[in-house]
Amino acid sequence: MSAAHALAGQDDRRARGAQAISYGLAASTIRDRAGIEAIADRWLGLEAPGTGFNLFQSLGWARAIFDFERERGNAAFDPVIATVSDGRRLVGVLPLERIRTGARSLLVPLGHGFAQTSDALVDADRDAGPVVAHLLRAAASAVPSDGISLLKVRDGSALAQGLPQISIRTGAEQGAPYVALDGFADFARYFATVRTKTRKNMRNARNRLEREGPVEHKIIEDAAERQALIERTLEGRAERLKEQGLTSRAFRDSGFRDFCTSLVERTDIELRAFSLQHQGRPLAEQWGFVHGGRYYAYVANRDFSHSDESPGKLQLSDIIRTCADQGLKGCDLGVPAMPYKLTFATETIVVRDYALPLTRRGWAMFRVWDVLLRPSLKRLVLALPAGLRSALMRLAGHGH
Repeated sequence: MSAAHALAGQDDRRARGAQAISYGLAASTIRDRAGIEAIADRWLGLEAPGTGFNLFQSLGWARAIFDFERERGNAAFDPVIATVSDGRRLVGVLPLERIRTGARSLLVPLGHGFAQTSDALVDADRDAGPVVAHLLRAAASAVPSDGISLLKVRDGSALAQGLPQISIRTGAEQGAPYVALDGFADFARYFATVRTKTRKNMRNARNRLEREGPVEHKIIEDAAERQALIERTLEGRAERLKEQGLTSRAFRDSGFRDFCTSLVERTDIELRAFSLQHQGRPLAEQWGFVHGGRYYAYVANRDFSHSDESPGKLQLSDIIRTCADQGLKGCDLGVPAMPYKLTFATETIVVRDYALPLTRRGWAMFRVWDVLLRPSLKRLVLALPAGLRSALMRLAGHGH
């Protein structure tokens, strides 16, 4: 049996339907905005328990991606949202889209350039394995593609539990630091678990700054101020990547800035913006989202002229305090597992990339490019001096 058949089941759609019914589950796919609105209430019902890290599989995220792609007139936008139901009850959603490169066609998470995790929404009362298996088969059967590429899948997630044996590990294993606030009565109890030396250094750094002028951590509520903060963080982050000779999927997309600013006025995505200010000027800024009782850090930037005072670390402490005061159960700091994040993390969740080949071309491309060539080239580039990397990026057209 080929890899495609192993995932999608038999070619006969009626046979697949009978198999799904035998398990009490029926799978289907949605290809347009009207389709997601038709199941909106049930989709929100799946999110309600907030058991997983599902911001990027939420209804609000899907709506934001659909609206943004329509606004920028992206004719290549090709959504494939797999769903599984038990009667009228929605028990699983896997939001994907199909992208085409010169060499292959792939199914990837919806809004893949901007999302930070791959996962599926699964009813909390269900065994994730069978539901995810049905979701993957439905997506593979809906449109021709060479494979499914799933980046940043967290160990223990619904998607990780349902991945079939034919899945291929691609890329290097990463870590996503997480602060579990619900294990503590308040911020003070949590903060007492941070190393004594670290707390002392942070207190001394803040005192040094305050001797020069006032230090204030602000929660930015005004829409115009939020938009300005988002633009500053994106500009600062892009400049930092340029200096380091690095890039990312998000920043390679010319529409990333417009997508981020489009989120400011949305009511179906709960945005948070924070600014640590010294003498009235931004010292460190960060913004992200609240979903399912957790804060998700998204983009951050800091003033590197004050690196000795570790402004990113000082601000993250203030952000975590704010989240604790607001009764949130945790802060997802996301990949990569940078030292300033690890300072505060109560755990680091293992994150892996997976690929599911559906054709011989897909299997060959995943094995040759994603497993062998791409990681080797990445290691080679990262071993170069930052200045040389930056020059190479400019030659490749990735300068920001």
